[in-house]
Amino acid sequence: MATSRRSVGNTSAQLEDDDAFVYVFDRRDSDIPEIKIPTGGLFTYVDFKARVREALGIKKSESFVIATTNREEIKDDDSWDIIDKGDTLYILRNIQQELCAPAQQRVSYLPHYDTIVKGGMYEYYASEGQNPLPYAFAELIDNALAATSNNQGSRAIEIRLHIDDGNPSRNCVYVIDNGKGMTPRQLNNWAIYRLSKFIRKDKRGKVSCGGDEDEDKKLAQSSGYTPLSLNSDISYFGVGGKQAIFFIGNSTRMITKPKESKDVHELTISKEEFQMKEKNQEAIYSGYIRNRQPGDASHIAAEDEILGKVIEEEKDREHFTVVEIHGINQQHMSYLKLHMKQWTRQLAHIYHYYIHGPRGNADTEETNSGRTPSPFKNIDIEVKLFTKGHPQPRVVNLRDVDDDMQTQFIRTAANSFEFKASVEGSGVVEGVLRYHPFLYDRETYPSDANDPRIEPEAFDDHDYAINDRPARGRRPVFECYWNGRLIPYTFIENFDWCAEPKKSRAVPLECYNRISGVLFTNDHFQVSTNKLTFIDLEMRLREKNTVYSHLVNGQERRTAIDREFVAWLKECHDQSDKQIRFSHFKGVVTRQDLPKHKQFPWSVYEQVDWDGKVFKKGQLVRIQRTVPMLLGTIKRFLLYGENDNDVYATGGDIEVSQEPKSLYDDEKIVPLSKLDRSCSSQAVRRHIDEEEAKLPSTLIVNWPEGYEVKQNERRPAGKTVGDIKVQIANKKGELISKLPGTAVVSKKLLVELKVVWHSSSGDEVMVSHISQHGKNWPYWFRKMENIKNLGPHTLSLQVVLNESGANTYAGKQLPSYKIKFHVTEAEPEKFTVGMLDGPFRVGVPFQIPLEFQDEFNNHSKPSIKFSPELEASGLELSYESTQVKGFNLIIKGIVAKGSVAGSAGKSFIMTIKVPGLEQDSQTLKIRLLPGPPHSLFVDCDKELEIENGKAVAYNVEVRDQAGNPTSDAKLIITCKFAGVSGLPTYTLDCSGSGTGTLTGDPINLKQIKDYQTLTAMIELQNHKQVGVVERFIKMLPSNRVASIQVRMLKDDGKITMLKSGSSITGRAGDHINNISFSLFDEAGRKLEIDEKLAGKLKVNWVQKIPRDTVIEGHLPDIKVPATIQDTKYCQVTVQDSSNIDFSFTVTPTPTDPSQIKCKCSGSNRVRIGETLDAPILVTIKDKFGNEITDLPKNTSQEVQVSGDGLRTDEVKVTYSKGKFSIQSVTLERGKTGIRDLKVAWKDFRDFVKLELTAGPPTKLSLPGWESDETVTVLNENKLPRPLIVQLLDEGDNEVNMPDIKIQLAKDTKIKFVPFLMPKKSNASGQVDFGTVAVMGQRGSYDIEPRAFVSGETIVGPKVTILIQPDMTRPVEMKVEYNKKATFQVGQMMPEFTIRILAEDNQPMKGAKAASISMKLWKMDVRSQNTPPSRAVSFSPESVKQNPGVFIFKERKIPEISGIHNIMITYYDGRYELFSNVITVDVKPGAPVKLGSMEQPGTPTVSNTHNAAARCVIRSLKVDLRDEFDNTAGLGYSGKINLEIMGMPGVSEVPAFVGGNRTLQFNMSNGQCVLSNLTLAENSAGKDGYEYFLRCVVECDLIPRNKSIPALDIPFLFYNDAKKQSQMTSLSRQRDDLRSVIKTYKSLFETTEQLVKELKISVHEAQVEENKIREDLRKLKVPLVHLQNIPSVDKLIEEKSRSRDHIRTSKRRTCGLTEAPADNEVLGKIGHLGQIEEEDIARVLSWHMSADMDCVVTLTNKKAKEIYAQTNGKQQVLPIDSIFKKNLPDWKKPLPHVKYKPSWHPPGNPIYARNLIIFPQNEDKCKIVFGMLLGDTLILDNLDHANEYRQELVKYTHCPTILTRLGDRIRSNGKFGGLMNKALSIEKLRGAVFSEPLPSSYHDLANQLELLQNYRVAMTKSGKAKSELAEQVAHMKLPEMQEKYKECREAEGELKDVEQKLGVTMSTPRIPASERGKTMHPPPSSEEGPSASKRPKVSGSTTPQTTIPNGSTTPSSASTSSIVGTPTRKSGRLASMSPVTSDDGRKRLRRT
Repeated sequence: MATSRRSVGNTSAQLEDDDAFVYVFDRRDSDIPEIKIPTGGLFTYVDFKARVREALGIKKSESFVIATTNREEIKDDDSWDIIDKGDTLYILRNIQQELCAPAQQRVSYLPHYDTIVKGGMYEYYASEGQNPLPYAFAELIDNALAATSNNQGSRAIEIRLHIDDGNPSRNCVYVIDNGKGMTPRQLNNWAIYRLSKFIRKDKRGKVSCGGDEDEDKKLAQSSGYTPLSLNSDISYFGVGGKQAIFFIGNSTRMITKPKESKDVHELTISKEEFQMKEKNQEAIYSGYIRNRQPGDASHIAAEDEILGKVIEEEKDREHFTVVEIHGINQQHMSYLKLHMKQWTRQLAHIYHYYIHGPRGNADTEETNSGRTPSPFKNIDIEVKLFTKGHPQPRVVNLRDVDDDMQTQFIRTAANSFEFKASVEGSGVVEGVLRYHPFLYDRETYPSDANDPRIEPEAFDDHDYAINDRPARGRRPVFECYWNGRLIPYTFIENFDWCAEPKKSRAVPLECYNRISGVLFTNDHFQVSTNKLTFIDLEMRLREKNTVYSHLVNGQERRTAIDREFVAWLKECHDQSDKQIRFSHFKGVVTRQDLPKHKQFPWSVYEQVDWDGKVFKKGQLVRIQRTVPMLLGTIKRFLLYGENDNDVYATGGDIEVSQEPKSLYDDEKIVPLSKLDRSCSSQAVRRHIDEEEAKLPSTLIVNWPEGYEVKQNERRPAGKTVGDIKVQIANKKGELISKLPGTAVVSKKLLVELKVVWHSSSGDEVMVSHISQHGKNWPYWFRKMENIKNLGPHTLSLQVVLNESGANTYAGKQLPSYKIKFHVTEAEPEKFTVGMLDGPFRVGVPFQIPLEFQDEFNNHSKPSIKFSPELEASGLELSYESTQVKGFNLIIKGIVAKGSVAGSAGKSFIMTIKVPGLEQDSQTLKIRLLPGPPHSLFVDCDKELEIENGKAVAYNVEVRDQAGNPTSDAKLIITCKFAGVSGLPTYTLDCSGSGTGTLTGDPINLKQIKDYQTLTAMIELQNHKQVGVVERFIKMLPSNRVASIQVRMLKDDGKITMLKSGSSITGRAGDHINNISFSLFDEAGRKLEIDEKLAGKLKVNWVQKIPRDTVIEGHLPDIKVPATIQDTKYCQVTVQDSSNIDFSFTVTPTPTDPSQIKCKCSGSNRVRIGETLDAPILVTIKDKFGNEITDLPKNTSQEVQVSGDGLRTDEVKVTYSKGKFSIQSVTLERGKTGIRDLKVAWKDFRDFVKLELTAGPPTKLSLPGWESDETVTVLNENKLPRPLIVQLLDEGDNEVNMPDIKIQLAKDTKIKFVPFLMPKKSNASGQVDFGTVAVMGQRGSYDIEPRAFVSGETIVGPKVTILIQPDMTRPVEMKVEYNKKATFQVGQMMPEFTIRILAEDNQPMKGAKAASISMKLWKMDVRSQNTPPSRAVSFSPESVKQNPGVFIFKERKIPEISGIHNIMITYYDGRYELFSNVITVDVKPGAPVKLGSMEQPGTPTVSNTHNAAARCVIRSLKVDLRDEFDNTAGLGYSGKINLEIMGMPGVSEVPAFVGGNRTLQFNMSNGQCVLSNLTLAENSAGKDGYEYFLRCVVECDLIPRNKSIPALDIPFLFYNDAKKQSQMTSLSRQRDDLRSVIKTYKSLFETTEQLVKELKISVHEAQVEENKIREDLRKLKVPLVHLQNIPSVDKLIEEKSRSRDHIRTSKRRTCGLTEAPADNEVLGKIGHLGQIEEEDIARVLSWHMSADMDCVVTLTNKKAKEIYAQTNGKQQVLPIDSIFKKNLPDWKKPLPHVKYKPSWHPPGNPIYARNLIIFPQNEDKCKIVFGMLLGDTLILDNLDHANEYRQELVKYTHCPTILTRLGDRIRSNGKFGGLMNKALSIEKLRGAVFSEPLPSSYHDLANQLELLQNYRVAMTKSGKAKSELAEQVAHMKLPEMQEKYKECREAEGELKDVEQKLGVTMSTPRIPASERGKTMHPPPSSEEGPSASKRPKVSGSTTPQTTIPNGSTTPSSASTSSIVGTPTRKSGRLASMSPVTSDDGRKRLRRT
């Protein structure tokens, strides 16, 4: 490295010098990350070492070494020179130092450039004799197609071939396209080999690449359905372009200009450049991109004219890419020049559908006839061949090639059969089969003369061709296309459903050879990188899970495709190969209408197929060449001859029933040749309608004398109905009175009149008459005056037949005329008084309703001009106003005033008069009660004088406005006193009587010396209208006790006055007896204490006071408390109304000394030889224990201290604050424990107990653990005992020293859970780390306790932990699926394979499918990475012979498109695993229908002048949808054609503004907005008829055979605006009612379905619970513990503890180190097997001791690797090198059985191999141990072994025999000696077979698994039962029953509304079958679940309402937002909404 840096003259070295660096790891004593140190400018080792010191901050005094990762020291310039750029170095203390932390070293490996240069040589090869050169050009065209995919205009791709025969080195090829070009970053990506588009996306995520982000957006926008996968996304792997270029030539120049860029980017790659860089040791895979201006050719040599012209053309190109190829192979140039037609024809075949579109290159006649051009016609691929010496090039446009094979297949096909294959994953395969018929004398199947697979025809002896396989010959059926382009080397012969049958069927076998086929796949199938062959297509198509379905009009048929195919093939054969086919044979008949010789036999058929048209029974046809023209319905076809099946013929007869039947009643038989095949059924129907126009059609009604009844008129009762004149007319306008036709001459017509009253109880016929037609007069009805019932009426005129009176004829309704009118009330003529709302009170306004009637006693609306008059004797009456409300006149605000007798009130007679009526007056009796409170009356109006402490009393009364005493609820009178605060408030409740005495508590004023005046304010609460009354009070002082005076006589004779609350002192335990007192009143006068007053005096220190002492003015003696802490509270109280008291406290003082007490102020613990930390405190106390603090200062000298081992000379005694302090206490000798110290003062003594503890810690111990113990534990399981560390002193005494830092040192490869942080010791000198779990790889590890005391480290004993992997613990979940799969709604998801791995990285055998669940949910903001409750759950299937592996297959994708999340969960009751969230984009299906975004209702329009009334649709958005109602129109653009249509037979059809009946709207991305659809003014149309707008989709991307059904939007048409307004309201009401009914029914159906499913859930849960219970019983689990979940949990806990105890108990383990972890390594032999018996394990381990450490590998290669890595020190045994034929049979009997079967040898002989248990890889382990042990036997002892051998050698060879006691007899008979005696297990040093877990462990594990499953089953069963009970209870609630009732009411209203709308409307959009359904309540809960069918639940669905175009509108709230809330019922829709529970089932939730 240094040498290269010193080469100053080398430019590359200088560049390297600038960016040279090395990576350095400082591993002296740290684990810091690597440091990148630049080495530019460093030429010597000394310079580099100085830079290292600077970078790492190493001091100059510190020494270190620099070494490579191979531990080669860098110590001088020579060793420094070998370091290269990017090397990794170590910084160590010395060269032999171990790494304190791991380090990483970077490496670089690049492939040879031949990977690119010679890649095409091996990728493009000739197959079936074809030249692969066109396929190399196809790779370049693929890139060009991908680049031009987003072009708005032409997509031009040009291939230029320049051939110079004179100078072959100048031959070149140019591929030019006008695509988007490439940015420099994209051009760099193109040059990177195998940088596929997927990797490119990842790279773009890290580095911005300009236009790549736009490309991703466009790809995302175009991710919808593309026909035949023609998405141009065929530039895929990042390989093909470079391989094709270097297959054609040896160098390339890429010239490109991206869109909206001003620069051109140019990159050159060549073989010579690679070779030169390799020679110069330069970076091979690097170069430069030249960025220049367009047209700048300054860097091009002058002789390169061709390239110069290409660069000159850049100026005219906006964006482009040019691929220039030089160094063309001469053989390639010859082929390109001589066979141009052949290889361009091959290219046209490869890109046929890109060039001509999804329908292919059909006949040119169709194109010339004006067919709409395909959107793919903008692709132009042109080939130009320039030859030097020829001025004009040869030009071939691939679009002009019309002889490629696909064109021939399409043009010669007579019919096609489309199908679809659904494979696992998201792969999509569309297929087309085409039928090429046999015409006259030849097959039309096209032949490819250039295809070498076509064999020459064989000839017979007479040179006639033998045609044993006609048409297709030996060629396969299907060619295969991938993303729209041909994969040329992959053909599929056929599929089982379309293969030639083994047995002959109805279709001739030669028809199977007349079909050709094409398969179209998307990019979810694997193809080779050169796109020559499919890798997995045929294999996946032939899988059993692949489902084929027939496509008809783009829709899948669910029928069997093999039957569909045979039917199609038969149809092709019949239609294309034959003429007329008679089918549906019905028998043979005799015809009586013919001569006898022709009457029999005639075969009867119901259908013929003729020239592509089908005529069958019941079809309308026209018979030509008959007079008159014959119209009829086909009855049957007749063919002469006796047949018994379908036949082909050229003629026959047809029998028809003449139409119309109402005019004709005859049947005709005519020759089949007279059948008019060109006449459609619609034309026949028009002719029939013209005939039927002669029948009666309408009624003409006139009113000659007036009094006309108008439609919807409101008529007063009794109004006259005038005379009615009626005339009958047919559709032609002719007046008739009888039926036309010859067959019904005598049928006259009558007219029936009925007037029907629609009352609330039902319809009632009021008038009924029938009128005949006379010679001189028409139909006539006289006037009527008897219509007086109120309500709706219908006057109907109906045409009936004369004979029967029927109103129908020939199945059709005869004309009728109906007038609906409403009879209303007449003018009012009288009134009555309505219900009065009493009671009535004085002064309170009230109202009186007056009800008015007409002369027929019908309610009548009064006039607002009526002015009532009120009168009553003794009352003053007035009112405010009157109000008209309905039929009532309400007199409002009536006020009555007058005197009433009392609270019961008084009755009055009131007269009401309304002038202007016939009966104008009414009288009534009312009772008037007193009014509301108006004022307060207080009887006292003078000032009151009262003594302080007395109460006040007032008599009060509440009166109304008239002065009457009144009462009312909550009449509360209060009295508040003012003048002094704190006075009481008086309250009086007068609610009952209105009067009472107001009084309360006495008034007590404090410190009153003289009188004081107070103010009493009396008011009525909550009645602000009643004023406040004030009265005055004079308060006088009283003679009550007001104060107490207490005095104390002291020892000196002085008297001290005590204050209340003061304190006095006394000696503890003494009495105080010199206290006196005096009493004073409110005026300050001293009171004499008499007997009465003395009785009121109380004290709290004695129970009873001596009365004589109190009268004398003295208080009882007070005893002082014995302890100074107790303070006595004394209180003197006068117990009368004044409650006067006096209080003081008594505080005691200590008495004489009586005892001494000693106590340590701190801890009493002291170490041997150390001084007690805290002093000993000595206290002097009296006899009551009170401390005495007032001692003399020299008292400390009198204190003496003594004790065993006490250093008395060091003891110090001091006195401070009344206490003695003993310090410097030191104990020298003695054992640890309790020591007593004696403390003496005068005659008093006390003892202090001190605890003597051990010395400083010097050792550590692990209580409960043996020294150097080895413990076996499973990974992530707890140790058998807690880890406790104890401090010990030198004598092994426990040191109780806290806060000593102790930690557990361990191997870094294991972890403790929880993590063991260093801890400090507790007071006992211990640290309890607890029972921890151990995590780590399999192996042996040491742990060692360490303590840190005063800077020194104390090391404790080691414990060895042997970790074994837990194969019952899942640690990882691997999910595998086809990530390229496409998810489409309704299809099947790809197969998901789940592997649950245990700790040994192998599938966990104990994993159950019931523990795994797949959660699928649609992603939203709330639930991105967590499955919500609505997520759908799937259960997997177990893979047989592969435990621990599960698959999800054939799981249906949701029917809602959008982004979905998938998560796999595992939970077995103990462990839980979650997979990463898998986000998938569920694509919508192909569009199959046209729907509207919102509910348009039924618009009503008229042809008036008002434009708003003529507007059918103001704005309506329609879109394309798939079969599951998802929006599926992305990428579909075209037109929406609108046409106004009428019902069949309606000739008058309205037109839009401008007179057109059709309009056209643009559709973009499947969406179109229909706006401002307005009819023309005075447009044609029948009044009251329903028409509809037919919306037809026109889109080139939608195939003709998959056309979208039209969307019909109905609307009502009227001739006048008023009628339109009425019908609009009715129509809106009808739509709303339909929506309500649909919502209700959806709710009821969902509810019933949920109840059924919940019953099934309960049944299934109970079955599962009982099954598990029975299994537990078989395992002897007591059923008494299975009664409830708590008992089961308790049992699970007990079993778990027992299992864990067994698992963690000490067992024999193998102490060998683990073999290296690798998939090809089984392990060491000692680890592969386990042996249960101790003696067997000992002898076999000793016998195989030489092999125990041997590593077993699967392959010899892996064995060699381990051998090389260990330098030959490790034994290895590859399994593939074992000769397996000589291995023993593990099932063969013992050797003696063959020769002496009846002998029973002693010693229990058994094969040694049968005693070994293999936990894993049993088959492979049997090979190893079978080879090592052979037939080695084991017997009990040596005697038995010898006896067995002696008997066996008589017949055969005896194998080696081992004994349980450790002896061995070799196969040669030798035994004895140390070599044949087994060592003890301890001497084997761990090389012993481990002991397996006992059978009790596995029994417990099985029980635990069943118990956990049983608990889940119990929980599930309980939950299902509760949900069912909740659901059934809710269904029985009154609200649900009310919903059923409301639904029935809504159906009745709907029926009435539809009748009002009239009979001219079309069939209602709610089917009659649904309208007629009777709403039944839900089934009872007693009904069991259905065993035959289980209702499907598809997630959470909301009831929806269907509209006629097939779209849906949400119910409930969404319905109201669209159509409003017209009725009461729609506002009370279902209060239940369905939700999905956690288990995926649907239930209802209250909302």
